[in-house]
Amino acid sequence: MTKAFHIEGYAIASADGNIAGADGVMPPALHFEADQAYLAAALDQSDVLVHGARSHEGQANSPQRRRLIMTRKVEALAPDTATPNALLWNPAGASLPQACAALGLRSGRIAVLGGPEVYRHFLDVGYDAFHLSRASGLVIPGGIPVFALRPVAEAAEALMARRGLTPGDAQSLDAARGLSVTVWRPRA
Repeated sequence: MTKAFHIEGYAIASADGNIAGADGVMPPALHFEADQAYLAAALDQSDVLVHGARSHEGQANSPQRRRLIMTRKVEALAPDTATPNALLWNPAGASLPQACAALGLRSGRIAVLGGPEVYRHFLDVGYDAFHLSRASGLVIPGGIPVFALRPVAEAAEALMARRGLTPGDAQSLDAARGLSVTVWRPRA
């Protein structure tokens, strides 16, 4: 049987592995034009975006994109009156296929945009690819890592490797600013 959904994660992290400051907000210093262009191209090919309440791609065509916003504030699924084309989704009350069906999808490409609990949930579900951008010249002391709500000793790369993902070659997005992306995929 063919898997109905292709799941890809997208994150940008500082040199010390953080995607947000201690306040849970992505700092402006972690926004790079080259990374935003890379992300926009991928999202334009996606059928649905999944993220938490604090995550959002904030792009010009964001309101047109279908999305699931992971939360514990609903029992299963509920409309998100604040966000066009979005449903609030609690995975404890509705499966991913049920949530996607509520958006009119039976198959397609899912883009996972974070935060940490969302990234971790899909690490358990299984990524078909995880695009990890790294800003080598930026440090966010005491920040929030890719897969955890608080600083941890295990880097995102080590956790993904332990979960059976392997890295491709790093691709430079902006050499002058020390920005690269590595795509991690399941072992063959």
